[in-house]
Amino acid sequence: MCGRTACSLGADNLRRACAYRDRVGQRRQPEWIRAERYRPSYNKGPQSSGPVLLSRRHLQQDADSSERVLMDMRWGLVPSWFNKDDPSKMQFNTSNCRSDTMLKKSSYKGPLLKGKRCVVLADGFYEWQQHSGGKQPYFIYFPQSKDTVAEGKDGDEEWRGWRLLTMAGIFDCWEPPAGGETLYTYTIITVDASKDVSFIHHRQEVKATPPSNAMLSWLKSSQEGSPQKKENDLPRWKSQFVHSPSPKKTSAGLLQQWLGKEAEPAAKKRKV
Repeated sequence: MCGRTACSLGADNLRRACAYRDRVGQRRQPEWIRAERYRPSYNKGPQSSGPVLLSRRHLQQDADSSERVLMDMRWGLVPSWFNKDDPSKMQFNTSNCRSDTMLKKSSYKGPLLKGKRCVVLADGFYEWQQHSGGKQPYFIYFPQSKDTVAEGKDGDEEWRGWRLLTMAGIFDCWEPPAGGETLYTYTIITVDASKDVSFIHHRQEVKATPPSNAMLSWLKSSQEGSPQKKENDLPRWKSQFVHSPSPKKTSAGLLQQWLGKEAEPAAKKRKV
């Protein structure tokens, strides 16, 4: 499962990192919706806000389904039917949802069948392994190319900065009973952990490698009445790195190392 992530890229660089080709093959960058709300952070937990990618059709019905936008949404899905005046009063955790039971739970079934799909963006996510001596932290992320730079260069046609981890999610829109601004929230879908990461945790996030057909298909299948998705139909990651750093490091310090802003960490990389 995913309980803490990091996303350190600025708003403009996130657009560049999420560039894609539209239906006619033209290279485009997704438009930000309410970009002023986005704040980069090395330490994002449930109920904080984070960037997600979604089809513009969710906001504009006549838009091309392949057109993408970026939004900053609250992590932890608040279903549209929630009737309390404060989302923090929810008595159950919706930061992650199991793919094998999401159609059995009303919080997730509605958004899924209405096609409210999104891709959650992050540098990577933290996971802790329990052992007799305490907890060992890990940071899991997509493999980076040899010429990866911290933030890329403005003149680059292709993004050469940090390669983002992309996680399949669903979102919903909640309106306060007494009126007020609509709140957009999301949850991250999890499946049984692969053998490569099961030594850390028994659940893992559903991931797709950008700009893979799996991620494009997930975002485009956003029409009401979407067919039931079996666990094996969900987009899967192809590979990722696992870092096992010193537990004495702070999360910000760890990410600075992993992003190449300091010397390579002493801990051995594990490619899975």
